[in-house]
Amino acid sequence: MATTTFVVPTGIDDPARVSGGNVYDRHVRDGLANAGWDVRMAEVAPGADRDVRRALATVPDGGVALVDGLIAGASASAIDDGARRVRVVILAHMVVDAFPDADPAAVDGQWRALRAAHRVIAVSEWAAAQFAAGGIRDVVVAAPGGARAEVATGTPGGGELLCVGVLAPHKGQDVLVDALVRLGGVEGWRCTLAGAPGVDPDFAGAVRERARAGRVEARVEFAGVQAAAGLDRIYRRSDVLVAPSRTETYGMAITEAQGRGIPVVASRTGGIPEAVDPAAAILVPPGDVDALADALERWMSDPALRRGLKDAAVRARSRLRGWRDTVTRISSALREEEP
Repeated sequence: MATTTFVVPTGIDDPARVSGGNVYDRHVRDGLANAGWDVRMAEVAPGADRDVRRALATVPDGGVALVDGLIAGASASAIDDGARRVRVVILAHMVVDAFPDADPAAVDGQWRALRAAHRVIAVSEWAAAQFAAGGIRDVVVAAPGGARAEVATGTPGGGELLCVGVLAPHKGQDVLVDALVRLGGVEGWRCTLAGAPGVDPDFAGAVRERARAGRVEARVEFAGVQAAAGLDRIYRRSDVLVAPSRTETYGMAITEAQGRGIPVVASRTGGIPEAVDPAAAILVPPGDVDALADALERWMSDPALRRGLKDAAVRARSRLRGWRDTVTRISSALREEEP
């Protein structure tokens, strides 16, 4: 039986800590175990170097450690030291320097850890290209999988808008609210923002204030963190997913929406073009309020456009790639095979 120690952030199963990275890590953990791996989990807090060193110390000489990129970048020295004895494979969910106002120390830590690793797994071709441009040679792409669910019923007028993601500058909810303010005179829409507000409380508060100042607060619901059942209920009633990110390594909410036959309006940035079916999406420049408002107005005002995008989204649902493919690529990467 092949063995790996999987070093992940604390609380990946905590329903109050919903994130794409945690969802991905859980699928990898369970998928590798189902594929016959002995997966030894080590949950550590980002920046807890001693705990990272302790986890790597349990790996036998020449053994394999799979390390979440959030942990690796925050403990680059521990990764560098550990990689001299064991095979460290970093699962990089994001490209830190692509974030608005990225912390220089975090950027430096990311690159130090990636250069020390024996192999890097990226979640999109876009991320792999960024790493390759920075001199990282052995990068494997394992895009997130998806699961088909019941097709969302939505509403006759297409007015149920949904945005899923932590409230933070890189997710662009401020851009979305500013676009919705410009649609204040359009009847029949409502927007749900589902995501944790506590990661950047100042930003979350500013987004709420934008909605209030623009007199759309009654039509914008800040739903907070949602457990799986609650989020599923929100998806089922939604007509379109809006992903206004300034940067996005892939876009797992897009995959979740496509698994329910929900069209997408999103930024053309990072890995999003890889995540969407182009026939089921409208893509706009990131950070462009006018372009996003125009796309949403077209969606609201054109029933033929909505039908076309919905039909394409339902077709895309049948072609959705599952998590088994993701896990197979990761398993091969851990074994030093060509995925």
